[in-house]
Amino acid sequence: MEQQSTSLARIGTVETSAQRTRGTASVEDLAVSAPTAAGALNLLADAVRRGGADHDDIVQALEAAGVDEAFAGVFDAASERVIGAAGDVRRAFEWL
Repeated sequence: MEQQSTSLARIGTVETSAQRTRGTASVEDLAVSAPTAAGALNLLADAVRRGGADHDDIVQALEAAGVDEAFAGVFDAASERVIGAAGDVRRAFEWL
């Protein structure tokens, strides 16, 4: 009889191109990283759907993996860029 794994998923580390080239991220890096991140999240969602874990086990596994911090980091970085861009637009029209 085949034994099923009780793990949702195990990912040791994920290194993005942005991490490898700190400070030099470009639109091309985002074009590669975003679909890769989406694919990883889809794999995680599939593992949750197929797994027999209950809600508490799922939450514990996601917290242990730092998924909440990763999401927060993405949103923080995006908001910083948007706020910076808004400041650039304001400065461009200061003469008005």
